[in-house]
Amino acid sequence: MTLYNSALITGASSGIGRALAEALAAPGVTLHLGGRDATRLERAAIACRAKGAAVHTARIDVTDAAATAVWIAAAAPLDLVIANAGISGGAGIGTGETAEQARAIFATNLDGALNTAFPALETMAPGGTVAVVASVAAFIPTPGAPAYGASKSAIDAWAVASAPAAAQRGIHLVSICPGFIRTPMTAANPYKMPGLMDADQAAAIILRALPRHKRRIIFPWWMGAIARSLALVTPIVALMARVQGKPALPSAE
Repeated sequence: MTLYNSALITGASSGIGRALAEALAAPGVTLHLGGRDATRLERAAIACRAKGAAVHTARIDVTDAAATAVWIAAAAPLDLVIANAGISGGAGIGTGETAEQARAIFATNLDGALNTAFPALETMAPGGTVAVVASVAAFIPTPGAPAYGASKSAIDAWAVASAPAAAQRGIHLVSICPGFIRTPMTAANPYKMPGLMDADQAAAIILRALPRHKRRIIFPWWMGAIARSLALVTPIVALMARVQGKPALPSAE
């Protein structure tokens, strides 16, 4: 019998979100999948239904707090909610991000995650799990993608700091901090990505770790350790600024 009989995932049309949906899909499981691209979302739903899951899709933009809350309330009761939706921007050498880029990234990666997590925490029964997808990028300022790293740092800190209060209600709140995952978002990166792994491998790691009720899941572990150590070395930021930046074109997770 599966550990999660009812799960809701944002950003489920591709990347880690879709991989998590397919990994959870099984007879007796109900999945609520949200995303902005209706066509890709339906493809994910078809793959999950083929594994025997009951699937409900919603074309949802997590920056719309009211719509996201209504969707989550209608999907309740839920055993697992994963706030996975996210976007990335990027900046070339010496150019920086535009104000529009930065605000869009924060609106999805931080506000969108909170728009998902708060309604989930309000409606979830004891024993449930709410997870937000942050990143190893949360641990070190990255000149090539400043708003992305800052938004992930903020949602990671919020989740870890809020976990004790959630635990008092019997709910597990966790921050998921993956390294480089092979997704449409990372496909544009013009540099070598150490520890790069496929989305289905990442999903397997996440679903194995969630029942352990840790407040933070970091993988690969060595990348997290290196990032957190480098963050203590101020000159590393200047060094990283010389590396070619990520193309300044947002893409959905």
